[in-house]
Amino acid sequence: MFQTLLRKRDFYSGGLMTLLGAGVTLDSSTYEVGSLTHMGPGMFPLMLGVVLTFIGVLIFGTALVTPLGEDEHILPRQKEWRGWFCIIAGPVLFIIFGHYFGMAPATFMCVFVSALGDRTSTLLGSVLLGLAITIPGCALFSLVLHLPFPIFRWGF
Repeated sequence: MFQTLLRKRDFYSGGLMTLLGAGVTLDSSTYEVGSLTHMGPGMFPLMLGVVLTFIGVLIFGTALVTPLGEDEHILPRQKEWRGWFCIIAGPVLFIIFGHYFGMAPATFMCVFVSALGDRTSTLLGSVLLGLAITIPGCALFSLVLHLPFPIFRWGF
């Protein structure tokens, strides 16, 4: 039984999500939660952590009750190294470009590089997607929400 459980993807994904949710829930206790009418900075992490933990337990539970399938493999047969690299590089580039160039270049690079991770994506499609996310995203966060993050900056 335990040997079969170790070969299931849901076992690992549910366990990881449960641990992540529990960690976020515990970390949110260091902030003031407030009440539902006057939410503090810890309210959103607390709700997110509880939901992640609940979903993780559900996924983990399905691994316990479902039989092992014939196509069950922990890692995919065909590794998508390009996709993995691009999806990890996107947020890293957001941090770097956000620090030195501002919100618009950071958002564009994050979306553009992450979109290149798709096997079927084209360079033009990734550029268009980057622009389609960057323009309304910067308008929302800068003009509507007044986020103190400059749209453009030059600073080395």
